[in-house]
Amino acid sequence: QVQLVQSGGGLVQAGGSLRLSCVASGIIFSRPTMGWYRQAPGRQRELVAAFTSAGNTNYADSVKGRFTISRDNTKRAVYLQMDSLKPEDTAVYYCRMISPIDYWGQGTQVTVSS
Repeated sequence: QVQLVQSGGGLVQAGGSLRLSCVASGIIFSRPTMGWYRQAPGRQRELVAAFTSAGNTNYADSVKGRFTISRDNTKRAVYLQMDSLKPEDTAVYYCRMISPIDYWGQGTQVTVSS
């Protein structure tokens, strides 16, 4: 059974940085695509950053230049480095893996105070 376990997140002042981690466990049958999504209160879940099946990266316009997605295939891990955080980045952040079944992490709260 595949599980995605997230760590990181928390409370930070505007302009600060946080790093999220997501590690996959279990049997994965194909090269997965992995990424990060977020959901703020009263809003739909949205893409933050992700690797495509071709290995390229996609970023939401709102985080370009501030967030960086990376991965370690040997650890089956994906990371999200978040710099220059803004209060509007406050949300629950989710790791997602498609392999090809759609898996989600448990969610991590990120709160940015002004």
